[in-house]
Order: sequence, then structure tokens, then C-alpha cells
Amino acid sequence: MKRYERSGSVCQGQTETGEADAMFILENGATLSNVIIGAGQAEGVHCRGTCTINNVWWADVCEDAITFKQTSGTSYINGGGAFHADDKIIQFNGRGTVQVKNFYANDYGKVARSCGNCSGNGGPRNFIMDNVRAVDGGVLCGINTNYGDTCKITNSCQDDAKYCDRYQGNSSGAEPSKIGSGPDGTYCTTSGVTSSC
Repeated sequence: MKRYERSGSVCQGQTETGEADAMFILENGATLSNVIIGAGQAEGVHCRGTCTINNVWWADVCEDAITFKQTSGTSYINGGGAFHADDKIIQFNGRGTVQVKNFYANDYGKVARSCGNCSGNGGPRNFIMDNVRAVDGGVLCGINTNYGDTCKITNSCQDDAKYCDRYQGNSSGAEPSKIGSGPDGTYCTTSGVTSSC
């Protein structure tokens, strides 16, 4: 549980930064466990391939806590949590699946978002969330249904019952349009969810 951060003000708010600003860059197959990423950072973790994140905590998310770039396969977030994310905690730019289990989020925009307007955008991207507790924020996941993205949420809590937003993704860089909210039985499914956190 060592704390990692950079001295000085490196956070640029919601200005898009990149891998060079990450605290940890994980290669394909890497695992990061039992660390605290402090407020003195701009991007927390970048996974170049599939990776596993065990009990990692973000004290104050700047732009994104973690960015997944895998081309296929499954990455895992087991335990841990994040505080104070103006926008997203988990950014999924690659393809495949990100599985989130036993995670805590407090004061955030979205727990997870598949990229809505990346260059060369596409899918599918799949989120699997189990036992996620999220308070004082927005939806658990945002997905692009036109790319076949999915979000499956089980045994989880969001204190405003905001589980999923569906978007029309693009690759032009334009702000993607939101086309719906809530479970739809196809792209966003829920089981055992509650707003009593």
C-alpha cells in the first residue's frame, strides 16, 4: 500500500493527456497490486494489453484513473476504488472485455466508459461489473451500442439508480450523442442492483 504521486501540479483537469502522463504503464499480461495513487498525477494507469489490477486505490482521479488499450481478451479490476473523478474512472479504448469486481467509487462522472469518439473507433467492448458500490456520481457504465458494446451489472449499487447510458459512438472526434439510459435487456443488463448503498 505504498502511495505514488508526482510533486507539483501535474493534473490538467479534463484536458486530454496521454500515456506519457501515466503513473504506471503496464505491458500485456502485467499485474499491479496494493498501491495508492495520490492526487499528484494526471493519468493513473495505462494498460497496453490485458492486465490485472488488484486492490489499487486512486485518492483523487485527474483525467482518467485507468485506460485499457488491449486489442482483445479480458482485463480485471479486483477490489480497490477511486475518489473525485470529474469524468471517467475507467476508460476503455481497446477491444474485448474489462471485468470489475468488488470496486468502490465516490464522487465521479462515470465508473466506466467505452471510448465514444476515438480515431479508428469500434468494438465490441464489454464491461462485466459485480459488487460495485458507487455513490455521489453518475452511471456505472457508458457504452456505444452501434459498436455492439455491452455492460452486464450484477449485485451492485448506484445510489441514484443510474446504471447505464447508451451512446452512438463515432471516430470523428465529435461529442457522441446519448441515445438512451438504463437497462435495455440487450446491451445493458442488470441483476441484483439497488440504490441503497
